[in-house]
Amino acid sequence: MLQQITVNEYLVQANKRLPAEAKKVLQALLEQGSMNKEELSLTARVKRAVLDHIIMQLYALGLVEVSTEGKSKICNLTKLGNEFLNIIEAEAS
Repeated sequence: MLQQITVNEYLVQANKRLPAEAKKVLQALLEQGSMNKEELSLTARVKRAVLDHIIMQLYALGLVEVSTEGKSKICNLTKLGNEFLNIIEAEAS
C-alpha cells in the first residue's frame, strides 16, 4: 500500500538524499541569481566535475532550470527551488 506524503515531506526527504554540495549550489543561485556553470562552481565552492552531477539531480527535481546561451549553460533557481530552500531552512530550525 502506498504511503501518502505531502509535497513538503517529499522535499525534506529528497534533501536528505542530496549531497551536501547541492545546498551550496542552490544558496549561491538564490544569493547571486543566474550564472553559468563556471561562475557557479567558483561561487558555490563546488568542484566542476561534482557540479555537473549535482545540477543534473537538481534539474530532475525541478529545483533549477538550465538554459543555453552560446556555448554556456546558464543555471537558474526555479520557484520550486526557492520554496525548497525555505522548507529545508524551516526544517533545520
